[in-house]
Amino acid sequence: MIAHTTLHVSDYKKSKAFYILALAPLGYENNMEEGEAAGFNDGKNTDLWIIRADVVPTHLAFEVKSREEVEAFYDAALAAGATDNGGPGYRDYWPGYYAAFVYDPDGHNIEAVWYDYEKVD
Repeated sequence: MIAHTTLHVSDYKKSKAFYILALAPLGYENNMEEGEAAGFNDGKNTDLWIIRADVVPTHLAFEVKSREEVEAFYDAALAAGATDNGGPGYRDYWPGYYAAFVYDPDGHNIEAVWYDYEKVD
């Protein structure tokens, strides 16, 4: 299951305004922003990000069922030739966010994430 993705945009303000309006009928709201990056939430997760960038690589996150699957993904990806971009562990994005990140051979940021709901208050 794909958990979230990031689209790289050339004109951040224009793209942010576009996605706010275009995604509103689908129930999405712009709920997070950091610098020239904006996250859009569908009521469950922030599953779409836009970020101002000159570089083409994309971010793609796969939602997995357990901490062990995050770790297995990370090990398998490295064995397949990926480059480390953050080993398995909890992140400060929100409580219970356990993930690992790698760069694929083209430089795309690929993530496996497990939502540890027992850590959520």
